Amino acid sequence: MTVPPSHMRHRQPFDDGMTRVELTWIEKRIEHWIRFGRVAMDEIVDRRRRIVRFRPNAIFAFVRWAANDYGTVSSRIDIVRAVGVNEPFTTLPFVRPGGDILLKIEGWPKVSQVLAAIDGAEAAGVDPCDAAPDHWRHVHNRIAAGQPPRLYTMERHRAWLKRREIER
Repeated sequence: MTVPPSHMRHRQPFDDGMTRVELTWIEKRIEHWIRFGRVAMDEIVDRRRRIVRFRPNAIFAFVRWAANDYGTVSSRIDIVRAVGVNEPFTTLPFVRPGGDILLKIEGWPKVSQVLAAIDGAEAAGVDPCDAAPDHWRHVHNRIAAGQPPRLYTMERHRAWLKRREIER
């Protein structure tokens, strides 16, 4: 049996149309958390796991970190736009069904640069989940190229809001 490409898979019929993210927290071993995003539902599975849900078009940052007895094994951050029913998506671990990946960064030095960019947007007075999706793609591309990303300013945010209004 062949599995269709990720962009052609469909949601299950019982699905409520939201994107689910499974969060795990085992202190100093596995730590998955949401850095920003508007959680629509939060379900506690057990004392170490919970599932959060996001409505379509919600943008969120999902951080995953793991360690062993010798230190950090992996650290990564993904900034994702939750997709709607029948919309194409890319699969991502712990995210069901997947999403539109705006940023995907691995390695603590680069992850810390993304976290600083998120802090910068907040310092400018913008909720990072309201920032232009293109900004997160820009941050990804600049960090991947070894360059510092440009700051997200209120001026850039106003321009994004105007562009979005015109495109409707």
